[in-house]
Amino acid sequence: IDISPRRRVTIAMFTLAVLLFGTVSFLRLKINLLPDLTYPTLTVRTEYPGAAPAEVENLISKPVEEALGVVKNVNRVSSISRSGQSDVVMEFAWGTDMDYAGLDVREKLDALELPLDVRRPALLRFDPSLEPVMRFGFYRKSEPGDSVRPKFDEERLKFLRRFAEEEIEKELEAALGVAAVKVSGGLEEEIQIFIDQQRLARLDLPISSLAARIGAENVNLSGGRLEEGTSQYLVRTLNQFASIEEIAGVIVSTRDGKPLYLRDIASVGRGWKERDAITRLDGREAVEIAIYKEGDANTVAVSREVEKRLERVRRIIPPEYGLAKIYDQSEFIRQAVEEVIWAALAGGVLAVLILYFFLQNFWATVIISLSIPVSVIATFNLMYGADLSLNIMSLGGIALGIGMLLDNSIVVLENIARHREKGKDALKAVRDGASEVGGAVTASTLTTVAVFLPLVFVRGISGQLFRDQALTVTFALLVSLF
Repeated sequence: IDISPRRRVTIAMFTLAVLLFGTVSFLRLKINLLPDLTYPTLTVRTEYPGAAPAEVENLISKPVEEALGVVKNVNRVSSISRSGQSDVVMEFAWGTDMDYAGLDVREKLDALELPLDVRRPALLRFDPSLEPVMRFGFYRKSEPGDSVRPKFDEERLKFLRRFAEEEIEKELEAALGVAAVKVSGGLEEEIQIFIDQQRLARLDLPISSLAARIGAENVNLSGGRLEEGTSQYLVRTLNQFASIEEIAGVIVSTRDGKPLYLRDIASVGRGWKERDAITRLDGREAVEIAIYKEGDANTVAVSREVEKRLERVRRIIPPEYGLAKIYDQSEFIRQAVEEVIWAALAGGVLAVLILYFFLQNFWATVIISLSIPVSVIATFNLMYGADLSLNIMSLGGIALGIGMLLDNSIVVLENIARHREKGKDALKAVRDGASEVGGAVTASTLTTVAVFLPLVFVRGISGQLFRDQALTVTFALLVSLF
C-alpha cells in the first residue's frame, strides 16, 4: 500500500508485464470440454477367430482375469466375451501410475499360456465403449454417368479397405495422442479354401488334419544355430505361402504312393470376409475410419494433430478418391468453450454497467472495472503454471469469480473517497483508506478461498471434475486481492 502510490511507474510496468505474460499463457492453454478426466482403466483385448462366446470365456477371459487379478492397485476386473473376441477391463485405484501399471500387466500376460491359434493380447489405454473423437469416410468420387446407387463393385471395395488399412490407418496412428484407428466397411480380403465334402469323405480324411497340414506348411521359424570353425550361422525355416498356387499345391496325404494335393479336393481362391458392417456415404458404399484418443489425451489437441497428418494423407490418395470428415468432437468442444467465454464477457459488462448505475461516477467505474481484465489475464499465468486447461469448469470458475473481483475494488475505492471528503490529499487518502480496510478485505477474500480450495484435495472423479474450477476461483481471488 505504501509502495504503490510512490512507485506508480514501477507498478504500471509490473502490471503490463503480468498482462503480457498472461496473454502468452492464454494462447498456450489447452482447450477441452471438461477437465482432463484420466480414468484409471486398462483394457486387454484378445482375438480368437472363429471361436464362440462360451469358448472365448473359458479359454481366454477367465485365465486372463485370474492372471491379472493379482496386479497391484486393481479394484475391479470385468470381462466381455464376444464371438472371436475377449475384452478384460481392469479398474485401478485413483492416483495409480498407469505407465507402471501397464508394465505390470504386460509381465503377467507374457507369462500366461493361451491356445496356440489365439492372437497376442493387445493392451489398450482407452475404453472400447467410448465413442471415437473423429470419424472419416473414404470413398470414390462420383463420375459423370454414375447412378445414385451404383452396382456392387468388388474390386473397388477391396481397394478402399486395403488402402485405408495399409496407408491411411498407419499414417493416422502415428499422430500424437491417438490410441487406435479402426477401419470398417468395404471388403476385407482373405484366401478362401472350399472343400469338396464328397471327395473328402471318399478319401476318409478328417477336416481337422487337413487344417493342421495347411498350417504346418505355412511356417517361418528359427531352426537354431550352426557352427563351423569360427563361424556361426543362423538357420531359419522359410516356407510361407507366397501365392494361391503354392497353397493349392500343398500335399495333404498320399494314396498308393502318389501325392494328394489340396487342389484335388478343394478349390482355392481370393475372396472377402463375411461383412459385419456396411458403411454408406451419400448412398454410396465407403469405408469408415474412426479415431480413438488415449485416455489422458486432449481431444482438441488430438484433433489438431490428426488434421496435420491428413495433409500428408490427402497427397497420397488417388485423385479419383476422397476423404471426408463425418464427425469431429473437437468442434463441439470449441463451440461450448466459446459460449462460456461470451457468457463471462457478458457478465463482466453487465457488472460494470450496474456498478456505474450505482456510483454515477465515470472514472471511479473505470478504476474498479480495470480489476476485471487485469485479474483475469493474470489468472491465466497461474492456470498455465498449474497445467489447467480452458474448459467449461475452469471458465465457469472465472465467470464465477468476476463478480467477486469487484468487491475488493469497491470497498477500497469507497473508503479512499471517504477520506478525500475529509479534506486529505490524494496520496494521504490512498494510504489511509486502503490500510484501514486492508485487513477486512484480506479476511473476506481468504474466507471465500477457504470454501473453494479444499475441493482440490478431493479424490476420485468428483475431485478431478471440480479441481479446475476450485483452483481458477482461488487464483482469481488471490490475484484480485494482490
